[in-house]
Amino acid sequence: MNLFERLYDEQENVKVQFIGFTTDDVRYDFGIVYTNMFFGKPLVVCMQTGRSALLCADDVRNVDHIQKVFHIRSAKEAEDLATFFEKTLPTMPLEPQY
Repeated sequence: MNLFERLYDEQENVKVQFIGFTTDDVRYDFGIVYTNMFFGKPLVVCMQTGRSALLCADDVRNVDHIQKVFHIRSAKEAEDLATFFEKTLPTMPLEPQY
């Protein structure tokens, strides 16, 4: 009896970018994993909390989403972070994924 049905098992050499920066009030340390998996969206990992999300520049326009995903205290902090990500993360081409 097989307990697990493997859905995928892929290996890939990826580019990882580590970025540390500060705003007026907060320090951030992120790892950004650029991969072909997940429809090409980078995996953004907060190195301080371990929270992560698949994000592209289009996704970060939703400041509420950024605030919830990374548990940001204030709307201003979330806006600052969204502005940074919008300049750093790639935009995704509009094409069918399946």
